[in-house]
Amino acid sequence: MTSTSTGIVHLTERQPQLSGEEMLTSLVPPPQFDDATFESYRVDPAYPSQQETKELLTTFAVGAPQAKRGGLFSRRPKTPETKPGVYLDGGFGVGKTHLLASIYHAVPARRKYFGSFIEYTALVGALGYKQTVELLRGSALLCIDEFELDDPGDTMVMTRLLGELVSSGTRLAATSNTPPNALGEGRFAAQDFLREIHAMSASFETIRIDGVDFRQRSLDAAAPVLDEAEYGRRLAAYGTASDDGFDALVAHLARVHPSRYIRLIDGVEAVGLRDVRQLTDQSEALRFVAFVDRVYDAQLPIRATGLSLDQVFGADMLAGGYRKKYLRAISRLVASTNA
Repeated sequence: MTSTSTGIVHLTERQPQLSGEEMLTSLVPPPQFDDATFESYRVDPAYPSQQETKELLTTFAVGAPQAKRGGLFSRRPKTPETKPGVYLDGGFGVGKTHLLASIYHAVPARRKYFGSFIEYTALVGALGYKQTVELLRGSALLCIDEFELDDPGDTMVMTRLLGELVSSGTRLAATSNTPPNALGEGRFAAQDFLREIHAMSASFETIRIDGVDFRQRSLDAAAPVLDEAEYGRRLAAYGTASDDGFDALVAHLARVHPSRYIRLIDGVEAVGLRDVRQLTDQSEALRFVAFVDRVYDAQLPIRATGLSLDQVFGADMLAGGYRKKYLRAISRLVASTNA
């Protein structure tokens, strides 16, 4: 594909807008998973749970029935094979999103949706709860990547929304992250998920996926830092690249709703960040995580000066309640800066 050269742009000058209807139509797998299938999922033979999960999810997807409207009090068998939802519990980089996209592509329904937790909650915020339910009701499948348990209000809204959709026949597939090689945390993550969505817990079969982060299998665990000259040369190699000071971008993210971060990088082939520093404010760090997720989903390389991006979150943050998010972001930053 030939790129149209427009040179350098500044994300801090963009004020993206996104309507509720656009949010709905954008609920599809990220571009790198356009062709994801169960057959293309690379099983690590050192972790048998990956093959077992692949087989279970293939059965789940193939057996997914067309949704029907109504049926609020319809009875559903509660055996694992017939539960309307699956929850993939495991570390980052073990292929959960690939498997989630494989489910999406394998279900032969016209009305199906794939989005991150934040995209669904943003849809409710943009359209209102009632209209969101009406738009999603009757869909055959709802895939939720990176289910978040941090905000009790958002969790409650999503639990209520999923309950209404399941009653109309919608099937559910969700993922979240557990740090790899963290003894016991996988089970705790699943228990946390089921506890927080207690009204829906009986609808989910929990499937544990073990493994190591595939993004780190062939990479050193570091994000390369460029000097100013090399930074400029790298960005100039792209038709359109962004170039922003790290502090300026972090401040700008506070003025843009996270659901619109994907529009910040529209038409950009690479993201440039100058003078990266360690983040000390939790709100800034979480917004940066959401931005990194969108950049990674778009498969954009990142070029940076200053502090190595794998050190952008301090030790206190990595030991805190959002540890999983920060570790996932570091994994993605390492991959994106080495791309």
